[in-house]
Amino acid sequence: MNSKIKRFRANLLLAGGLFSAATFVYAQAAAKMPIADFVAIRADVSGHSFKPDQDFVQAVARNDTTELGRLLDDDFTWTDAQGRTLTKTQVLGNVPLPALGDENQADEMDRVDRKIAIHRVQRGNIYVLRVWVKHGVSWRALVYQEVSTSAAPPQTDSDAGICDNPCKTVPFTPKSDDEREVIQGYQQVETAVTAHDSAAWGAHIADEFFAVTSNSDRPLDKQTRMAGLDHQRQAGIAPFPLVSARMFQYGDTMVMTSLQQPEHGKALHVTRIWIKQRKTWLELFSYQTTIQ
Repeated sequence: MNSKIKRFRANLLLAGGLFSAATFVYAQAAAKMPIADFVAIRADVSGHSFKPDQDFVQAVARNDTTELGRLLDDDFTWTDAQGRTLTKTQVLGNVPLPALGDENQADEMDRVDRKIAIHRVQRGNIYVLRVWVKHGVSWRALVYQEVSTSAAPPQTDSDAGICDNPCKTVPFTPKSDDEREVIQGYQQVETAVTAHDSAAWGAHIADEFFAVTSNSDRPLDKQTRMAGLDHQRQAGIAPFPLVSARMFQYGDTMVMTSLQQPEHGKALHVTRIWIKQRKTWLELFSYQTTIQ
């Protein structure tokens, strides 16, 4: 074997050793870092979003109930753009058609931590929320909800008046201190809306707040909503009496699903995401689908 070939083989072995060592170091770092950081790194390298969510979209497109059964939480619900809400068993019995299809050309946003992942998708006037929760080492879908915003201009607030439910009483019994604090925060938010008090409302709202409802032609952020309250306007989000609610806590995140019925008009299926910051629960996301 001549000297050139020997040098080539030596360099090849060295390169392979360096690559293996680098891979090992990366794997060790990935195992130690928070899931949010790991997903961000993977997204930068591969260009893909949260993988369990990709698997979900593909399984729905293939009508693969075996894969879906593995991906869905026992408490999973699917709410379509018409407000029809299905359980896990109902979805596996007849997989619904998603409003965004395979979600090509849709805008996506992921918020992932160690115990919960929130995936939001939007294209045109269709907004989709998916909430994922972690059981052991596996991720399971807890919530799928579609909201189709209307083509009508934003509605206006009714005159502020007496608000018993949900401002003073609600048909919900908290099972923990955190649930009690969230329901109190929710009542204070609804009281502030009734009184058009933007400062009181903002005290219970996260800076990254985002809300979308079937009763409006546009989404809302915190600043827009506060400006609307200051001018006694609103874009479809009003305090409707609470009929029922469920809460699911994962660390410092609370998922609140509810059924709300206005005095006049159609009921709504609502999913709110609350986060705990500096010992205070703040509303982060609100998806409201009118039940047609």
